[in-house]
Amino acid sequence: MVCLVSIAVARTPSADNASVYIISPSHGEMVTNPVTVRFGLKGMGVAPAGTDKAKTGHHHLLIDAKLKTMDDAVPKDKKHLHFGGGQTETTLKLSPGRHTLQLMMGDMKHVPHNPPVMSQQITIFVK
Repeated sequence: MVCLVSIAVARTPSADNASVYIISPSHGEMVTNPVTVRFGLKGMGVAPAGTDKAKTGHHHLLIDAKLKTMDDAVPKDKKHLHFGGGQTETTLKLSPGRHTLQLMMGDMKHVPHNPPVMSQQITIFVK
């Protein structure tokens, strides 16, 4: 008989009432390349990945993607961008058409906080 045990990951607590949001572009906006995305954060601080300091984290930008789980590190690929240096904006080249953008704060190990600090998903249109 095989017994499988799930081990819960201890997630870093987020600050009370913390929120992250996309300053620009705006939901529904028609944009041209390159697209500059500016990040906003309230109630927490930004710290580089690997920094173990309470109530801090760093940004991850999800492009045309959603996270499958909150218990693992955010994947690192062209749909899940990491800003572990503490960056608060980025410039992207996106294909023409409809795209969704969403910000997610990650702790020192790129794992979403508990509870997660994530923005509303916005839709933009690239000419």
